[in-house]
Amino acid sequence: MRKNLKKLAALGLAFVMGAALLAGCESSGGGDSSSSGGKTKLTLGIWDENQRPAMEALVEAYEAENEDVTVEIQLTPYKGSEYWTKLEASATGGKAPDVFWLNVLHVDSYVDGGILADLTDAIADSDIPDNYSETLIDNYVRDGVNYAVPKDFDTNALWYNKEIFDAAGVDYPTDDMDYEDLKALALELQAAGLDDGVYPFACPVDFQTWYYQTVYANGGWILNDDATETGYGEAKTQEGIQCWIDLIEAGLSPKASALAETTADAMFSGGQLAMNFAGSYMVPEYAGNDAIADKVDCVEIPTFNGVEDNCINGLGYAVYEGSKNKDAAIEFAIWLGSEEAMKIQGETGVVISARTDAQKYFAEANPDYNLAAYTNHADEAYPLPVCLKAAELYDLESTWLTKAYTGEMTLEDACKELKTEADALLAK
Repeated sequence: MRKNLKKLAALGLAFVMGAALLAGCESSGGGDSSSSGGKTKLTLGIWDENQRPAMEALVEAYEAENEDVTVEIQLTPYKGSEYWTKLEASATGGKAPDVFWLNVLHVDSYVDGGILADLTDAIADSDIPDNYSETLIDNYVRDGVNYAVPKDFDTNALWYNKEIFDAAGVDYPTDDMDYEDLKALALELQAAGLDDGVYPFACPVDFQTWYYQTVYANGGWILNDDATETGYGEAKTQEGIQCWIDLIEAGLSPKASALAETTADAMFSGGQLAMNFAGSYMVPEYAGNDAIADKVDCVEIPTFNGVEDNCINGLGYAVYEGSKNKDAAIEFAIWLGSEEAMKIQGETGVVISARTDAQKYFAEANPDYNLAAYTNHADEAYPLPVCLKAAELYDLESTWLTKAYTGEMTLEDACKELKTEADALLAK
């Protein structure tokens, strides 16, 4: 495993992509196997302060049912590459958390690094296979081995500012819109005359929340099944990206340069956008923002060419292969996927619980918003393309597609260069 860990560090996992990433720090995984009271001591590595209360409630419930176990929560805030550096260092030193959050985008790298325990048998012996979508379970399966218990998932919805729509005299978005309806609404808002600095919509260079959704719905593709070739040169792929560039060129979105300085989420929160796509992880921030909380709501992502177009990303509970208490850690991870645990997490309203019978709690915890928009078609959502070099691939996308979004190059030329570099990366 040491050789693989050195390889893992060499991969440079300090890429930060997507809305949520893995975090961790030193733990009892490589230290003493029990606390001073003779109990088995486990550590749980997380990264989100907003979810600490939910994790504390889970630990309290588990400890009440398992009096011989104590669980310590160890939180490393999400800051650039901080988590990845700490995880690599702690795993190399044999002290990674016993159980920790694992992002779908990084499964391949950590499987290759040899730090993930095999949960296949434990999951098969639980009720998880009967109570989770196959897509969410398979997110963490590589070569027939399951490396994590699904924790939560995020999809996307179209948010809108009712105050801006009311002032413009334009009807609100609805759940049954398609891309052309979205564009028509944006044009109607533009024609009505918005305040200076306010735009109908935003089109950042964002793969998970924007262009992957329309690429897939259009019949395009990003990565082939064996991760040996990219689909950036395909006309259908480019059409699924060009549709967002068209909105920028029509003045319906801030320019890419402006969105590189101020995110679409920040602009929406500041009342500068009438509409915005947002992942479910943004709900606590919108709901907790007094400036917009009472003014906004959401609907389902508009379809594209009549096809549902939503991407799904997820988080799972992984177990450290080098844990001194691996059996106890696996038992804890399996319990975290139980009906009881998923209900506790779901009722906090911070994330959508991965377990099917617990997904409803996300919407019920935030009844002021149409949060069913995130779960109504979750089973039809597209999983993100992942491979060992996914983070580097996403970086290349950002570099070359930004040139098309800013008008420095045509999308066709940018995608030609992108495909050349991306395919060469995959061939290494």
